[in-house]
Amino acid sequence: MDNKTTKYVIDFKNVEGYFDMFEIISTALDFPDYFGNNWDAFWDCITDMANLEMKIDVLNFDVLKKISEKDSAIFIELMTDFKNYYNGEWAELKEITIYDGDSVMCI
Repeated sequence: MDNKTTKYVIDFKNVEGYFDMFEIISTALDFPDYFGNNWDAFWDCITDMANLEMKIDVLNFDVLKKISEKDSAIFIELMTDFKNYYNGEWAELKEITIYDGDSVMCI
């Protein structure tokens, strides 16, 4: 990654529920105002960014997991799919790191 890389930080420290989660995500990733606060809308907005060079740090993921195991699993699945979008054509442009309590996951 070089100086063209855009860095995004998604911090789930203050997440309290489903709508908080999407507000945190949409604000951190600078999604458009029409973002629909659901996983289909997340996919539509994140894949619009597929060809961009970026670093995404996800902080306090353990807090999200305590709120919703289901949504945290969907988030991991969609971020993994995003990294490999278009059969991995732009995968090298993305660095996704998830900080989950004492562990770190790189997608």
